[in-house]
Parts: sequence; C-alpha cells; structure tokens
Amino acid sequence: MGPNEPPVTAGRLLRRVLRRHRGRITAGVLLLCTHQAAEAAVPVAIGVIIDRAVTTGDETAIVLSVLALAALFTVLSLAWRFGARLSTTAVERETHLLRVELAGRVLDPRGHTAGLRDGELITVASSDAENTSSVIRVAGFGLAASTALTVAAVALLMVDVPLGIGVLVGVPVIVLALHRLAPLLTRRSADQQAALATTTALATDLVSGLRVLRGIGAGHTAAGRYAASSQRALAVTLRAATTKGVYRGITTAVNGLFLAVVAGFAGWLAVRGRLSVGELVAVVGLAQFVAEPVQTLGYCVQLYATAKASAMRVAGVLAAPVRLRRGGRPAPAPTPVRVHLDRVGYRTLDGLTLEARAGELLGVVAYDPRDADALRALLAGRVPRAEYEGAIVVDGVPAEDLDPAAARAVVLVEPHVTQLFEGSLRDNLVASSAAGTVRLAAAIRAAAADDVVNAHPDGLDHRIHEGGANLSGGQRQRIALARALVAGPPVLVLHDPTTAVDPVTEGLIAEGIARLRRTGRTDSTVLITSSPTLLDRTDRVVVLDAGRAAAEGTHTELVDTDSRYREAVLR
Repeated sequence: MGPNEPPVTAGRLLRRVLRRHRGRITAGVLLLCTHQAAEAAVPVAIGVIIDRAVTTGDETAIVLSVLALAALFTVLSLAWRFGARLSTTAVERETHLLRVELAGRVLDPRGHTAGLRDGELITVASSDAENTSSVIRVAGFGLAASTALTVAAVALLMVDVPLGIGVLVGVPVIVLALHRLAPLLTRRSADQQAALATTTALATDLVSGLRVLRGIGAGHTAAGRYAASSQRALAVTLRAATTKGVYRGITTAVNGLFLAVVAGFAGWLAVRGRLSVGELVAVVGLAQFVAEPVQTLGYCVQLYATAKASAMRVAGVLAAPVRLRRGGRPAPAPTPVRVHLDRVGYRTLDGLTLEARAGELLGVVAYDPRDADALRALLAGRVPRAEYEGAIVVDGVPAEDLDPAAARAVVLVEPHVTQLFEGSLRDNLVASSAAGTVRLAAAIRAAAADDVVNAHPDGLDHRIHEGGANLSGGQRQRIALARALVAGPPVLVLHDPTTAVDPVTEGLIAEGIARLRRTGRTDSTVLITSSPTLLDRTDRVVVLDAGRAAAEGTHTELVDTDSRYREAVLR
C-alpha cells in the first residue's frame, strides 16, 4: 500500500492510525507506563516504610519515607495527567482526520461505489471514525497495564519467588483466555454499528421526504417502518450489550479469584514466618493492585474489538473503487461547439447526436421523461465511460480524457430537484463562486428572485433552514436557479427550472435567462424543458423521441409544422 493509497483492510487502517500519531502516542505511552509503574510501586513503598521506619521507630527514616512517598505520588499524578492528555489529543486529531478523509471520499467528483446510503455514511463518518481512533487508547492503556503487571511481578519475585512466578504465569493465561472472546465482541459490535447505520439512513430518508409522505397519507406507514427498523437496532444493540456485560462479568470474577489466591498464599507465607509484616502488606497491596491492570487489559480487548469492527466499515468506504475513471487533462479552450454527443446510447437514449454551440440558447424537448433524465446524467458527467456508447466531446476533448473537476468547470448541470443548505441566502447563492455584487444582483434579477430577497428585513443575510424548509417550492427553485446563474459556467444545463412558478414569473425568468446568458459570446445554455415560455426564448429546439433527435428547428417553426410537438408543449 502506497503512502497516498487508502487502507483496504481494518488491520491496515488501524496500523496507519498508530503510525500517523507515533510521536504523541510514544510520549503518551511512556508517561502512562511511568504512571502505572509508580502505581505498582506504592504498595511496595508502603511495605518498605513499615519494615524500615515504622517497626524500628526511626523518626528520620519516617520523615524521609513520607517525603519519598510524596514524590512518588507527584510523579504518579503528573505522569497520568500529561500522558492521558497526549493520548486524548491523538484520538481527537485522528478522529478529525478520518472524518475529513471520509468526507473527501464521499464528495469526490468521481463518485464512489461504497453502496451505503446517506444516513449510513453519516454513521461511518461519526461514530465509526471515533471508534476506529480508540485503537490509540488500546495501545496506551494496554502497554501501561503490561508495565504495571511487569513491575508488580518483579516486586513479588523479590519478595517471594513462587508468588512472582504465579503472577507471571497466571496473568498471561487470564489475558489469553479473555482474548478468546474478542472475535465474538467484534462481530456483535459490527452488527450493532450496521443496524444503527441502517436506522439512521432510514430516518434521514424519511425526514427528507416528510412533506411527500404527509401529502400522500403515508405518514403512519413510514413511522411503522422506522419503528420496525429501530426495534431491530435495539435487539442487536441489546445483544451486543449483553455480550459485553458477560465479558465484563467474567473479567471481574477472574480478577477476584486471582486476587484471592495471591492474597491467601501470601497470608499463609506470613503465618509460616516467611514474610515480614511489611512484605505481607506489600504483597496484599500488589495483589489488589494487579486486579486493575488485568481489568484494563480486558477492557483493551473489548475496545480493540469495537475499534476493529468500526475500522472495517471505515476502510470499506475509503477503499471503495471510484465510479468514474477519467483522465487528467485540464479544462480545454472554448470551441464553436461546446458539447457534442455523437451517436450516444445510454439507458433509453439510442444513437443520440446532439450539439450545444457557443453563444446558443438550446432547447431540448423529450417526449419520454426518461430520455431527459438520461441526457442530464450524461451531461453532468456522472456516467462511467463503460456504461454508454458513442462519444461525448467537451470543447473538442473526449469527456473521459478530462479531469472531473475540469469537466465540471466547463459544464454545470442544475437538476430539477433543488438542494439548498442551512445558512443565509447569500451563502447558498455564492456557494460555488466568488461573485461580485453586480453579478449577484444580475443573477437574482434574472431568476426573478428579487421578491424572495426583499421579503425579509435581513435581505441576503436571511437565514434559511436545512433544505430551504422555510421557503416555498417556487422560492427554492428560483434561489437554486439564481445560484446556477451566479456560477456563470461556460455551459449551463437547466432541467425544468420553472415548474414551481406561476406563468408571469416564468415569463420573467425566461427573459432573464436569455438576457444574462447571451452576454457571453462563447457561453452555451441547454434548457431541457417542455415549457413554451422558455422554449420561445431559445435559438434552436431539438426534439427527442425514442432516444433519438427526431426534429429540430425554432420553437415557432416546430409549433407550426409538428402537431405532436404542438400537443406536447402548448398548454
């Protein structure tokens, strides 16, 4: 895997996470290990103080012991504070980097084939990214716990060899036994994340289509679907929680038994006179302390299982093949024919030949709406080369040879379904360009959106809700049209841009589009519509029938000579 290639497996992704923050992780691990070593040293220090200061009554030794104990706790406290800070910082930074990387992958103009819905992608970019980053905590806490066990075992060996050997043998056996449950935890965590993602995706779909659902009286049906999906997610979550609970219970029980065995054996040694009072206190303290790092190792196994499950989902998105594989040629120089389709076959299109000329306002009337949808998808550059026949040429260059960003810099397709974002009107209008005041005002006027801006005291700074929910359908359509006109692309494709406005407003929009788009001699505008008001402003109209260009001429000529055209567009 190259340095710039996305990780294709969960293991590679987790290793990359650790490599990417190795400086912070190394420093954090050293400090956390110091903290755990100091923790393990506390019962040993207390035992030494009892034997060498308390039982002897040496006041100087007591004072020195108290100072040494204070220094030990100071090191212990500071090491934890800064070690935990470094570890948490690394986790948060990695979570941010993963979310940015996932967003870039999802927004890649070449598209992706991850096969996940919007809600599922949101879950991957939020909780899965965070869970994947938690492998940093696994590294820090796991190594710190291992350090604590090592220090405790060495101390026990110095007190009594059989005790030390028992800890050195017993702890790895316990950890390995607990690790046997890791695959089950990983599967349950993966099932839980998948179920939650599916429910989130369904909720996203239902919220975005809430008005439609209410309009057709399907609100209760949709609510039932969501309730069923949520119930399934609940069942999977409870199953995962049960598995984790059982795992924690087993870990706690094993720790308790291990502590009881070590403490009981130490008490027996003390009764037989093989251990002093201080050594007994140290052994019992170490035995109690050993339970904490063993529990930590068990927690690390559980945390790693969750991180691996989420990493599989993150890697699945990052490694998903791109949908469009295009060349890297930059945007070409303008030509007399801006876009040329030569005998293109795609979906319902069958050998379509069509060209949009420089400075032209071209109308396209499709008797079959599927032809219009297929043409729009082709012009938007969303169709892989292998899925269509013929050739699409942009300014003399085959579309597949162009960099996707370069192709979109020439051809902009404004879809029929408007997409507005939460923010101000200004933010939505200049989202894709750095338009000046004059250009912005001209685009608003051409889209007949003046009243939308002037209807609010804040004007362009008026806040709109997500999806433009506080605007009417006609207002949303005009704002989206104004945004496309503000961008001012060399080739602008508009699909039914006036279906939600009244005839008077439609006439103003038709006049505005013609006036604004004809100011550039090399610009081309394609109107895919059946609106006679818009078609009357075009220079030429091409009629699509059965996937082919069946007729061509001005709107007036076609109305006079083609009865089917007349029936299709006149209303």
